[in-house]
Amino acid sequence: MIDLLSVFSSGGVVLYSATYANVPDSVVNTLISTVFIENRKSSTSGFQKDGYTVKYSVSNDLGMTFVAVFKTILQLGYVDSLLEDSKKIFLSLFSDDIKDNIKAGEPIASGIDFTKFEALLKVRLAELEGTTPDIKNIKIDEGEYEIINSPNGHDTDDGLTSDSVVGGPGSGSGAGAAAVSGLAAETDGSGSVSSPSGKRRGGRRGKKSSNTTPSAGSPNQSGAEDGKPSAATKTKKKMRRRWDDSGMAEYDDDDDVVLDYSSAKDGSGNAATAGDTSNVLEFTGDLKNYGSSTKSGEFVLKELSDELRGILDTDDGTGTGGFSVAAAAGAGSGAGVASAASSSFGFLRNFLGGKTISPEDLQKALAAMENHLMKKNVAKEVAEHLCSTVDKSLVGSKTQNWTTVEATVRTAMTDALRRILTPNTSLDLLHEVQAARKSRQRPYVISVVGVNGVGKSTNLSKIGFWLLQNKYKVLIAACDTFRSGAVEQLKVHVRRLQELTQRLGTGEVQIFDEGYGKDAAVIAQRAIEYGQRNEFDVVLIDTAGRRHNDDRLMSSLEKFGQLANPDKIIMVGEALVGTDSVQQARNFNAAFGANRNLDFFLISKCDTVGDMIGSMVNMTYSTGIPVLFVGVGQNYTDLRTLSIDWAVNLLMS
Repeated sequence: MIDLLSVFSSGGVVLYSATYANVPDSVVNTLISTVFIENRKSSTSGFQKDGYTVKYSVSNDLGMTFVAVFKTILQLGYVDSLLEDSKKIFLSLFSDDIKDNIKAGEPIASGIDFTKFEALLKVRLAELEGTTPDIKNIKIDEGEYEIINSPNGHDTDDGLTSDSVVGGPGSGSGAGAAAVSGLAAETDGSGSVSSPSGKRRGGRRGKKSSNTTPSAGSPNQSGAEDGKPSAATKTKKKMRRRWDDSGMAEYDDDDDVVLDYSSAKDGSGNAATAGDTSNVLEFTGDLKNYGSSTKSGEFVLKELSDELRGILDTDDGTGTGGFSVAAAAGAGSGAGVASAASSSFGFLRNFLGGKTISPEDLQKALAAMENHLMKKNVAKEVAEHLCSTVDKSLVGSKTQNWTTVEATVRTAMTDALRRILTPNTSLDLLHEVQAARKSRQRPYVISVVGVNGVGKSTNLSKIGFWLLQNKYKVLIAACDTFRSGAVEQLKVHVRRLQELTQRLGTGEVQIFDEGYGKDAAVIAQRAIEYGQRNEFDVVLIDTAGRRHNDDRLMSSLEKFGQLANPDKIIMVGEALVGTDSVQQARNFNAAFGANRNLDFFLISKCDTVGDMIGSMVNMTYSTGIPVLFVGVGQNYTDLRTLSIDWAVNLLMS
């Protein structure tokens, strides 16, 4: 694992920095002073300092330097490839924007969002690490990504302003030394991520208003001076607290203030919503790489692996064979299962084909394989099933000529994973929506369900945005009548989508809600009837989050399924959830009654877990229901269809 990956300009502006472990300032300072200021560049583009190896790659066209730092003892062989691929991805995404900023005399990072670069970098890093077995024995805690820039001239968190660093490739190298010298200290350990404007994104602490009414008693009375509360203090009324649109707390003692905005109506008869849509494009994401239109005019989403491969445009040679059992188990000196598997494959590699495989040959190897899969968040039950499948398929068979047993096991496991993830039903939602549109019997109804906090409302809005690109008329039904703020959250999404449809000339979107506290199933039924009367093509139904092991909360889903009768029920599951995903999927699948099940999964937050995507295997295995979409961010365009090759490669790497 590398410790630091950074991108900065020749003027010293740090555009992007990912810190996985603390790196002494002296390491990066030596790079600046020796290589760039003294111009002592070597042919190897790297050097060693204080137990660290520093490698760099320069883009002369834009004056960008890409730096990777890792512990010398690791001897990572993929760093050169990582730097070159990072440079390709970065320049492909931001080259035009940087050139435009330079020509306009604006800060070099003005208006650039590094979210997509971060997601693609994680995928590529996971692929490359799968080709390097020498790092598997060393466990390094992974840090958080930090995006550092100050395009608007505001003070950044480390005290630098845009005036203290020169934002162009022709700037002096002295400024570069000053700006980059604090690279290792810029991560505060809190896991917060800076926004493109240089400000931290995170919760804001509410402050009490400065004009709070004083108590009747004077603060200089003896009761206050001796530390005892006065009578006025004891009887002082607690003021109401509410939050404004910016997230700041406000205090008000007015009992007549209405906090339920879901029922407030404006002059047009629409529910009043908070939030400004003037900056709506920043929530859209990258439309250019979002998807493409088919010959029939349908807009289809892009697969995540297509985007990365399209940028690199080369085969890194890993394929599906990046997994090494010896590497996963721990080469050499490991104990227990790891050392047993390592010694096992020490002699299995010597066979060049034609060997009849016995159960004894596979026992230790499959134990190592099971351990590897569990490290990728695959549940133990699922990993055991996969290994059992491989065992049954290989025992008694012969290895092919010039093929080792290790390669045979790897191929069999790849096939087993592919069988689980391959859908057994059609994933062509657009075709079904179009058929419902022609029949005009009722709108096509899609509902999302899931546990609390997995991103149901956000991903419902992403699906809505995708349908709008196909010029459908979409109605979003707010049926989460339990969580405070759920209706308002959807209204903000709808306002943004309405603004985007006007700017992009796509479909039409509205919201249907009846506030809080009512039966969600009845609201869903009324929303469908409203959509049918007003000729909506699709109705998207948002539901309340609920614990999968709470029978009282789960029991209402059966009534919801009967009254709303959605055409498709999509469960949103987190990539972060790990092995609990098995029980979540089973409980939700069984909650709709004997005659109704889930139809698809949408796995959210895949951009946060690297190659640990075992939860999608867990859910698909436990229910037989396929994964339809993958969420890779918080923008409306951060939705992809699942690439089985991409998923299998990450799991086997």
